[in-house]
Amino acid sequence: MSNSSPETVSQLNQEVKYGERNIAEGKLITFPNPRIGRRYNIDITLPEFTCKCPFSGYPDFATIHITYIPDEKVVELKALKLYINSYRDRYISHEESANQILDDFVAACDPLEATVKADFAPRGNVHTVIEVQHLKSKPN
Repeated sequence: MSNSSPETVSQLNQEVKYGERNIAEGKLITFPNPRIGRRYNIDITLPEFTCKCPFSGYPDFATIHITYIPDEKVVELKALKLYINSYRDRYISHEESANQILDDFVAACDPLEATVKADFAPRGNVHTVIEVQHLKSKPN
């Protein structure tokens, strides 16, 4: 049995929790690539992606796969996790979520190549997989 009064429990339920604050403030953070000049793949899987259907409001669930070849910067994984969690209350289509994740990822770390694959759980007998790619332009 808790020693908390009903008022205290009610206040706790209305406070913004530290995790919610971290997610709301979350942005992609990078650090210097330790092996600039070497081409290597980084594969990241985020199996708990959620967002809301912009038409029905129903939740959508997906596994996000990010594969990239870094240039000068590498994405920090905790920041990426918080960024991905920021989608959970957003009304956004499958197509737009995959494209927006790629756009934000490229803006943050400017990789040589990147692919974002959003593998959505079936809903209403429909399984959707969206894959978007980026290839860094070579300077003229």
